[in-house]
Amino acid sequence: MKADKIRGQDEDELRRQLQEMDEQLFRFQFQRSMGQMDGLKKARAMRKDRARIYTVLRERALEKK
Repeated sequence: MKADKIRGQDEDELRRQLQEMDEQLFRFQFQRSMGQMDGLKKARAMRKDRARIYTVLRERALEKK
């Protein structure tokens, strides 16, 4: 997901996406610990997307101050 696309979304939508990503990452980690998952690229991409969302939310919080 591109940063421009993230910046175009409202805060509630971003928080909802973060919650979904957290759940998916938990499932990925559980599967990996059981030796069932080989899709590391998807998990890495999801972690990067989470970081981008957190960055945009932080930027917005700082703008409000």
